[in-house]
Amino acid sequence: MSARKSHPLIFGTIILTATGFLSRVIGFFYRIYLSRLFGEEGMGIYQLLNPVLSLSFALTGAGYQTAVSKLVAEQTAIEKRPSFRPLAAGLSISLPLSLLCNLLVYRLADPIALHLLQEPRTAAMLRILSFSIPLGAVHACANGYFYGIKKAGVPAASQLLEQTVRVACVYLISARDLAAGQTPSISVAVLGLTVGEFFSMLLSLGAAWHCFMGKRRFRQETVLSGVGRLRRNAGSLYAKLLGMALPLTANRIVLNLLQSVESVSIPAKLRAYGFDNVTALSVYGVLTGMAMPFIFFPNALTSSVAILLLPVISESYALGNMEAVKRSTVKTVKYCGLMGFVCMLVFVFFGRFAGSRLFDSPLAGYFITTLGFICPFLYLDTTLSSILQGLGKAGHIFVMNTVCLLVRLGFVFWAVPVFGIKGYLWGLLASQLILMGLYLLCLRQFMKKA
Repeated sequence: MSARKSHPLIFGTIILTATGFLSRVIGFFYRIYLSRLFGEEGMGIYQLLNPVLSLSFALTGAGYQTAVSKLVAEQTAIEKRPSFRPLAAGLSISLPLSLLCNLLVYRLADPIALHLLQEPRTAAMLRILSFSIPLGAVHACANGYFYGIKKAGVPAASQLLEQTVRVACVYLISARDLAAGQTPSISVAVLGLTVGEFFSMLLSLGAAWHCFMGKRRFRQETVLSGVGRLRRNAGSLYAKLLGMALPLTANRIVLNLLQSVESVSIPAKLRAYGFDNVTALSVYGVLTGMAMPFIFFPNALTSSVAILLLPVISESYALGNMEAVKRSTVKTVKYCGLMGFVCMLVFVFFGRFAGSRLFDSPLAGYFITTLGFICPFLYLDTTLSSILQGLGKAGHIFVMNTVCLLVRLGFVFWAVPVFGIKGYLWGLLASQLILMGLYLLCLRQFMKKA
């Protein structure tokens, strides 16, 4: 127990990394299964849903998870005890917003598929996907609470449960269809995503309720007094929560809109390069559905560090302990950079072998080898962003990420029609280099003033 209290970042990182690694192993073989079951074009159609899913989560969940985590961490540092009020406030905003988003996506699935995604076959999948939006919002807020009190076990368990249920659902339904002599629809993968999100939400929300019951020694008078305090402090609490969440949400919405333009434009610009629709979707599916998840596989470690760095940095900064902030930053940059360099060597030298053997796609091998060069910058960017968020630099992060995306979009619109998918890969490398340089410059200037 003392080891957990003394080193919450290390202990939490181990938990998140272990479960994240196991989850990614499951997801890795799941991607192989999907690619063989639905083919390269099917994977391309499935990946077209990402803009809608990302934009919905940006609007209803991402900013509130970070705000709840940061607010709980700050209150815990000052009051010496965790508070459930930020979680309740976050849910009271995020849930109604997500239900409205659920309704809009469901009712507008056809025009979204036709005009935004430019692929009518995604309409049925969008209707299924819409139900995952409120589930994901509730799940995000609950996880934000546990990250804030540095208890990574629940988010880690819910992540693993989500992946396991998703894979089991898709496998069972597709196996049933194959046994009946039918070809499984790619919509099965979207159904699995939604069912997995439902069970992970139940686990996170149930754990939060159990924690509330245990911490507060649930009695009627305790609840009434808690409600009284919540009413008295509601204005201040909501002001703080929205003050943190709204800029993050606005930033995420703008960034996801740019990413949506990027995602939809890649197949279109590949057609301008000379590919037919099937080939363009296939190349896009191999890149985003096979190669990029493979590159992001080691990011289980850096993502875990990034998630847990936010409350640690926020707490140290709230207490004025800049030495702790500097120590955490230096160690993170050193070890994440080293890990990125090692991963780059592995992907560059063994990428083609992995693509051919695992995905039965030489094109996937080419993408993995090429994308390997962005690993040191990609993994560092993940953790540097979390450090800057903990220091209250959300506005700076937004500007820097916008610059990064505009660079990538420039390559999509002007390089891809001329050089094909190589133009986009060059854009990825250039944007990650620029983003890392901007993050480091911003962090250096902050440390000088501190």
